[in-house]
Amino acid sequence: MLDPELPTLTLEDLGVLRSVQVEPSGKVLVVLTPTYSGCPALEVMKRDVTDALFAAGFTDVQVDIELQPAWTTESLGRQARQKLAQAGIAPPPDRVAEALPLRLSLRCPSCGSVRTHEISRFGATACKSLWRCLACGEPFEHFKTHL
Repeated sequence: MLDPELPTLTLEDLGVLRSVQVEPSGKVLVVLTPTYSGCPALEVMKRDVTDALFAAGFTDVQVDIELQPAWTTESLGRQARQKLAQAGIAPPPDRVAEALPLRLSLRCPSCGSVRTHEISRFGATACKSLWRCLACGEPFEHFKTHL
């Protein structure tokens, strides 16, 4: 199941899919944790999960939303970060220790330069910001760090 806002990542890659449990009765319980509580794609995610499970033959599906523990960018694995970079989106730092409250520069996913600057704090979605590389001139999105 692809994330509706970041279709290069699955819900599992993103860390939004917290659990899937099949009860002895055949009922499937799914828990999703959105990247933030106001995520506009949440209803689409719930519908996509439900539709996929119905298509797989399950008839009793329950998708719950849990906000605690909150989703953080630490939920992204190495493969998810690589997929973001390959899609031209600068991923958040691998470790919390590398994250700064104020980010002065990012590495350009196209050419690797750190000569970049933020154009807008908000990109196509609230979880991304818009940057431009001063070396190659390419604009790119950055998946913001959420701790």
